[in-house]
Amino acid sequence: MTTPDFIRAIRATAGHQLLLLPGVTAVVLDDRGRVLLGRRSDTGRWSVVGGICEPGEQPAETAVREVFEETAVTCVPERVVLVQMLAPVTYPNGDVCQFQDITFRCRATGGQARANDSESLEVAWFEVDALPPLDRFSLDRIHQALRDEPTWFEPFVPAPEGRPVGGA
Repeated sequence: MTTPDFIRAIRATAGHQLLLLPGVTAVVLDDRGRVLLGRRSDTGRWSVVGGICEPGEQPAETAVREVFEETAVTCVPERVVLVQMLAPVTYPNGDVCQFQDITFRCRATGGQARANDSESLEVAWFEVDALPPLDRFSLDRIHQALRDEPTWFEPFVPAPEGRPVGGA
């Protein structure tokens, strides 16, 4: 994943400390019900498409932008299927980030699927019952996008009485 310029600017003064960043995932389906996946250049593994919101950008707009940038496919977000705070990640350079992921189910509206930037080695459509090996992150999001259910989120469990709520 390429680091956006605005994050490089923040890192220049914030150093390696934890940054909370808005992330978006797009589960893109075509008219035949196939799922669009990209094989990531950083890991070599197949994955759903995603990225970081730019300043001032709405999450649905981020989904559309990221899908086009990475796959040359145009799409329309149909609904939010999942909202989740992910575990913090420490990168090899020492930077620490924690992403809040908003996953959209999107409908493909045009374009020819291809690797459209350096983040993907290849891009392809897959039948849901013939997916390549995927990590739990991608599988969970695809599964939720295919269900006709309300948006999934991590349930809130209040702390026992007398104990503070939150991470402090």
